[in-house]
Parts: sequence; C-alpha cells; structure tokens
Amino acid sequence: MMLSDLLPATISWNPDSGDVVLLAARADDLELVETVLQTLPPRSRGQVFLESRAGAAPRELRAPGRVCVTWLDADRGQSSVRAAEAWLAEMLPTDAARTHRVYAWFTGDRAARVLTSD
Repeated sequence: MMLSDLLPATISWNPDSGDVVLLAARADDLELVETVLQTLPPRSRGQVFLESRAGAAPRELRAPGRVCVTWLDADRGQSSVRAAEAWLAEMLPTDAARTHRVYAWFTGDRAARVLTSD
C-alpha cells in the first residue's frame, strides 16, 4: 500500500526536514505506521511509540536499525503523547552551536510537525 492511499491529500510526509523522526500512534493506525516506516531511509534515526489496548498483542515492526519501536499499554495509563514528550525532553539536545530538528508525527491529529531545539 502507498502512503498516499492512507493519508489525506492535505497531509504530507517529509521527514527529510528533521534530523530525527518521532512517531506517536494508536494501534488502530498500525497499517499507516508500517507504511511510514517503509519510507524511511536505512540511516534514519528516531523513535516510534505505539499505544495498544487489552487483548491486542504487540508485534514486531520492521524499522531502520536506528529507529526504536516501543509498545505502550494504554489500559495501564501509558500514553504515546506523554512518552513522546518525555523522549523529546531527554533526547533533544540544547546545543547552542546547532539547531536540532525532530520531525514529529502524531496519528491522533493526523498532522506532522517539525520541532526544533531553538
């Protein structure tokens, strides 16, 4: 399946505008996340957070070697948004000599954003 088949025409996927990719999604958007992961270059870096519900067994996703996929149990209060916020706080450096860019996409609002450290 093509990414354009899954995303509305108003949404573009352009992770090249960031140094690192961050995805936060619900398990019902798994097909979309899998398709997005297939579009990433092999040297991509980043994090994917996926929320699952009771009875939904997490499964292994194919992602570039430097992209970590973490499943969260929404029934236990684990939230992809909170996980993404914590990841950004820890991983986005505040190096004054360079602006760091994270291409972040959250499936709940079907919107992509570029976040910078400046």
